[in-house]
Amino acid sequence: MEPQRPLRPLDGWPGGRVQGPPRPRRRVRCGDLAALLRRRAVTVTGLEPDPGMARAAAKRFADDPAVTIVEADFTGRDPHRRFDAITLVAVLHHLPLVPTLRELRGCLAPGGRLVVVGCYREAGRVDMLISLLAALVNPVMGLVKHPARAAALPLHMTAPTTAPQETLGDIRAAAARELPGARIQRRLFWRYSLVYDAPAGHSPA
Repeated sequence: MEPQRPLRPLDGWPGGRVQGPPRPRRRVRCGDLAALLRRRAVTVTGLEPDPGMARAAAKRFADDPAVTIVEADFTGRDPHRRFDAITLVAVLHHLPLVPTLRELRGCLAPGGRLVVVGCYREAGRVDMLISLLAALVNPVMGLVKHPARAAALPLHMTAPTTAPQETLGDIRAAAARELPGARIQRRLFWRYSLVYDAPAGHSPA
């Protein structure tokens, strides 16, 4: 399974899950979602380990002092900052699942929200049936969103990728341990969504 399949039906979904008054947000990996989050937040910090994508994102937001793009991976974040919202899209499968979920929980401010759109490894008949449906719909979505053939690959499709190792069952089990109360849903196009709300009075572990 290739991790860079279209995510168009969920493009705006993570931004819509970031609710409440405008407060500092963080996004791991950069792109259009940073612009969506900017509409709901006073400040947005984006982490992007790929130098080319980091430069492109920084240039895009050069005139907006409320958006900060940091050329770094998750381990390069400021370990002392806490955020009211954290979003990841097609990122979590690049990182060790259990310790990353634990660290993400610790990065949230009291009452903060974690929103993930991730990739999972297919396993079992249900996954295979949904994969077949996605394979049928995928070319149609591509034609609707991109009717003209592109002269070159978009920048976001040139970044390094990796295939998911965990099944949806593995992800559910890890989230149950590290993010009690997290809501996980299977999505089309080999994706899942996860939403976790930190307790209002919690102390990051």
